[in-house]
Order: sequence, then C-alpha cells, then structure tokens
Amino acid sequence: MTNDKETGSPFGHAMRSHFLLDPSYIPLNHGSFGTYPKVVRDRLRYFQDLSESRPDDFFRFNLARFLDPARSAIADFLGVDAKECVFLPNATTGINTVLRSLVFEEGDVIVYFSTIYGACEKTVEYLKETTPVKSAKIPLSYPLGDDEVVARLQDKIKALRSEGRRARVAIFDTVSSLPGVRLPWERLVKVCQEEGTLSMVDGAHAVGHIRLDLGQVQPDFFVSNCHKWLYVPRGCALFYVPEKNHHLIRSSIPTSHGYEPFPVEGQEQMFNPLPVNEENYFVNLFQFVGTMDIGPYLCMEEALKFRREICGGEDKIMAYCEKMSTEGGKKVAEILGTEIMENDEKTLTKCCLTNVKLPLQIGDGPGQVKKGDAFAACAWMAQTLITEHNTFAPPFFHDGFLWVRFSGQIYVEIDDFVAAAEIYKELCSRVEKGAHLKR
Repeated sequence: MTNDKETGSPFGHAMRSHFLLDPSYIPLNHGSFGTYPKVVRDRLRYFQDLSESRPDDFFRFNLARFLDPARSAIADFLGVDAKECVFLPNATTGINTVLRSLVFEEGDVIVYFSTIYGACEKTVEYLKETTPVKSAKIPLSYPLGDDEVVARLQDKIKALRSEGRRARVAIFDTVSSLPGVRLPWERLVKVCQEEGTLSMVDGAHAVGHIRLDLGQVQPDFFVSNCHKWLYVPRGCALFYVPEKNHHLIRSSIPTSHGYEPFPVEGQEQMFNPLPVNEENYFVNLFQFVGTMDIGPYLCMEEALKFRREICGGEDKIMAYCEKMSTEGGKKVAEILGTEIMENDEKTLTKCCLTNVKLPLQIGDGPGQVKKGDAFAACAWMAQTLITEHNTFAPPFFHDGFLWVRFSGQIYVEIDDFVAAAEIYKELCSRVEKGAHLKR
C-alpha cells in the first residue's frame, strides 16, 4: 500500500472503498472497460435525474450549457483549445468518423500496424468494399524497438509513393490493446507530417494513462476513451481535431441535426430544430448526435477533481499504476517461470499494461497447444477465470506464443498479481491436458 501524504488517500486495496468493485473480485483488467469512483457515479445519477425531470428542456435547450464546461475541462487537461474537442461514445466511433469522412480516390492507401484494434481493422476492410481505397498492413512482432517501429512506417509510406500510390492516412495506437505496449506515437506523428500523410491516432488507452501533449505533437486526428483510464463512466471518448482539419470532418456518425449540406442551387436550406452552438461548425456537429445518455460526458469535471483531490494528481496516479503493472508483471513471470514482453530500450512497459508469457508451448507434441487451437485455449482460460476464479486478465496469442495482459491501477497491490499467477499456473496445466478442447 502506498500512502499519498498530501491527500491522505492510500493507493492499493484501501482505495477500493472509493469504487464500486465487488470486494471478492480481483480486478486486473482495468484496461478493457475501466471503472469509476462512487462520487463520479453520484454525478452521473444527478445528470440522469435532471434529464428525466425536464427532458425537453435538457435536450433541446441546455446541451451546450452542460457540454461546454466538460469540453473545456478536458481541453485544459490536455493543453488544447476547447473548440477542437468534442465527445463521442467510444474510440471506435472516432476512428469510423475520420475514415468515413475522408474522400478516397484511386491510389489512396490506409496504412496501419498488425497490432491495430480489431474493430478498426474491420472498418478499413469495409471501406475497401465501398470506396476505391486500399490498405497496407505493417507487421509488428514484439518485443520490438521503437526505432524499428518508426522506420517501418516511414519505409512503407515511401514504398507506396515509389509505386505511384499515396498513403492517405496512417492509423496507430498510443498504447496498443493486445499486446498492451506503448508505441512511439509522437515520433509516428512526426513521420506522417514529414511524409504528407494524415495521422489518425487511436488513443483508446491514452487519456489518464500516459502523459499527453497534443498541442505540441499536433496529430491530425486523435481519439481517446475517457472511460478506460480517466475514471469517467462508459461510454465517453474525447475526439480531438485541430482547427486546421475541421473541414475534413463533414459529418458525425450517425449524421444528425448539426450537419449542414453544401448549398445546392434550387434546394432549400435544411432546418436544424435544435439551438445551434455558435462556437463553430465542428462543435455543433457533435452536440446532438441522436437521443442518448450524455451523462458520462458531463462527469468529466468530477472525474478530474477526484484525480486531483483524492488521488493527488496525474503524476502520482500514473507512477503507481505503471509500477504495479511492471512489478506485478515481473512477479507473475517469476512464478510462471517465463518473462515479460519488453524491448532493449525498456519502452514497451512505459505505461500501465504489462504482458507476461504463459508457460505453454505451441506445437503438435504432447502437452503442447496446436496453433489452430490457440484461440480456443485463450477463450477457455478467459471464461474459466470468471466462472471459477472471480478475476480476469485477458490471455492472447502473439507471434507464436500465448501471453496474458495485466493492468496496473490505484486499487491493486502486488498480492493481486501473485494470486493471478497461481490461477494461471493452474489453468495452463489444465490446458496442457486438453481442457480447452472439451468445450
């Protein structure tokens, strides 16, 4: 347990009193869905009750009054202008908003790494079916150094140009999902700037997780879930687009009342039945995107207040979470007799996620997992973690090995990782005996 002397709020198991977690649950997968404190829950309920008390007043006439302070709070937190920030339900929506807004021509290519989030890759595949765009996937097999990752992106963009094609946009993570590793995303943005390629940064694991300086780095598009690491309720994501690129985002997804079609001679201007946010077109596009619960968006100020006043600020939160994930991951690897995923520069674990290799061999021999059964083994372990052990840390297959990803968070301690290691040792033993094939 670590005590914050300034605030008197202890990190570790004592911090769980601030959250809604089941006392018997071992929460080692904060990275997938996050969770939020009770005070943020109370704020969420306040806005939900307010919207129910006078629905028309809330949705028709007060959206800007409620949303603008929340946008300003996250903008100040990230050091950017509020008129460049809007809210979406999740990061996947942001990726779709950008890719479906761009007008692709013959010869255009979407470039991305093989560790892209699955839903985003499927979006690329869909666009290949419906537009002239093609794709180029860059393989990444970890552990890998940052220089190599940067070089592979730059080399791919140049290779496409030499073929007479254009890397229209590159998609890459701040911290990828599986494996959970930090990418040199700032340097990747710079490569895009140098090569004339739009940068679409998937920061699903970014806000509240790693230090960000969007104003300095200036990606062309950036989206980050706030419900994962910032203690905001699901679903809430920041969508940041610098003003210079606002003209590229013509519509929200789905298209709603904020959209303004280009003038067409002889066609009447379409009417917006809701009050217009006078700030700018981009903000107005996303102010009302169909009837939905915007309560999570409006909890931004309360979540940031909790992080400042109860947790002691961003440096303390991030330092503890990174320490837990790294030291906890190393402890798990020690118990399992394996290793964590790390490169020579020690940059992969400069975040709050750590990946540990599982003591399972891929092959056709006795006790080995056939490559074609690797995903079945992962699915069985994932389900068994919940049903039999009341915990979760996602197993996955990467580059010929089975791994497990752990999340550090202010409410966990090393003992939680030790318990998970013993559980995984048992599960791996059962997999060696074919338990995953008996489903």
